[in-house]
Amino acid sequence: MIAKTATRSILPQLGTALLLSAAAAMGFNSNAYAEMLDVEKDELKLGFIKLTDMAPLAIAYEKGYFEDEGLFVTLEPQANWKVLLDRVITGELDGAHMLAGQPLAATIGYGTKAHIVTPFSMDLNGNGITVSNEIWEQMKPSLETDADGKVMHPISAASLKPIIAEMNDAGQSFNMGMVFPVSTHNYELRYWLAAGGIHPGFYSPSDVSGQIDAQALLSVTPPPQMPATLEAGTIHGYCVGEPWNQAAVFKGIGVPVITDYEIWKNNPEKVFGLTKEFTEENPNTTLALTKALIRAAKWLDENDNANRMEAVEILARSEYVGADAEVIANSMTGTFEYEKGDKRDVPDFNVFYRYNATYPFYSDAIWYLTQMRRWGQIAEHKDDAWYDTTAKEVYRPDIYLEAAKLLLEEGYVAEADFPWESDGYKAPTPSEDIIDGIPFDAKSPNAYIDSLKIGLKTGELVTEGS
Repeated sequence: MIAKTATRSILPQLGTALLLSAAAAMGFNSNAYAEMLDVEKDELKLGFIKLTDMAPLAIAYEKGYFEDEGLFVTLEPQANWKVLLDRVITGELDGAHMLAGQPLAATIGYGTKAHIVTPFSMDLNGNGITVSNEIWEQMKPSLETDADGKVMHPISAASLKPIIAEMNDAGQSFNMGMVFPVSTHNYELRYWLAAGGIHPGFYSPSDVSGQIDAQALLSVTPPPQMPATLEAGTIHGYCVGEPWNQAAVFKGIGVPVITDYEIWKNNPEKVFGLTKEFTEENPNTTLALTKALIRAAKWLDENDNANRMEAVEILARSEYVGADAEVIANSMTGTFEYEKGDKRDVPDFNVFYRYNATYPFYSDAIWYLTQMRRWGQIAEHKDDAWYDTTAKEVYRPDIYLEAAKLLLEEGYVAEADFPWESDGYKAPTPSEDIIDGIPFDAKSPNAYIDSLKIGLKTGELVTEGS
């Protein structure tokens, strides 16, 4: 078998971005070669942000899964989520690791208008909420502890209410960072705050700050800059993906207080996004990409996460996440460290394949849309049918299952790994799996929105100064 080769050079867009390209001419196993799709475009540039949940892209590259599909792939880190989306829309990138809210927001015209689709969900869970040491010391006396003196989890945001009130009385604002207005992190942070009785603020068509009526002020900070921004005192806490919560622990500047697994068990996270135009012009290429990513996700979770340390070593490289392997391993290998020295087992902190993690469920899309409506990013009421239609315009389980079928025929996956008979909807999420105890049924989105204590309800609009 001929060894894989790679050419790496500095890219001008970011200065520090490294080109990763691979030749795929020979060395395929007989199954892959026999079943290889006749791809319309074999040279592809894919974008990502330096987070551990970009792992399926890195693994598909490093393990030769893109090569097996006849794809010459370049992986390129992007400066921020907006740049990443804009470059997919313009065609400078063929596809990218995206926030799940980005394809939905673009398709409905919130922000930049473009029809983006996803045939592949990249992972479940993977985020945390961190506060500064100063805030943690103020929170800690009010928190319950177990027999060993360890703080009991999950921690409610209600413990922040007296701290915020005291700051407001002193003429100070309580500031928190999140990565993008339509990010899972924004919605998870808002969900946690609201569940604790703290209003995170509304958006309106004329005020996109998201701070109307807010008791906690949320603003955008790029993920790799979160620890430094916290250390500088610009923000008092943040919600971000790994390794940037664990980085705060290692630097001794903050304490992660809750993971998104504790906010909503096995919540959806990133997706792989492409323009609808790309998928229509390159259907076989889209299938080939999806196949390679499914294989990568399987490798990441197989044998009870046996490959995770190898994944950590890959992700730690400068061309991918570029953080210390020890920091990445703290969450990627099934543990999570809260207060320094308080490391606990969280085997599902990162999930890439099990629990149908890679299937693009309509119900996941609808949860994001309900949060957009809850906080005013969708300004006006939409009926339940609109949520279903919009989800189906963006999430493409049909492409996903076609790719899975090919992998099954090639012997790479098991039939039991996929929900072949699904209508695209998960079973309703039970109350015990969500921090506020309110169940989520994606087939009744308006009833769900109306059941949430803080946020817009049916027929309500946001007005400045309300």
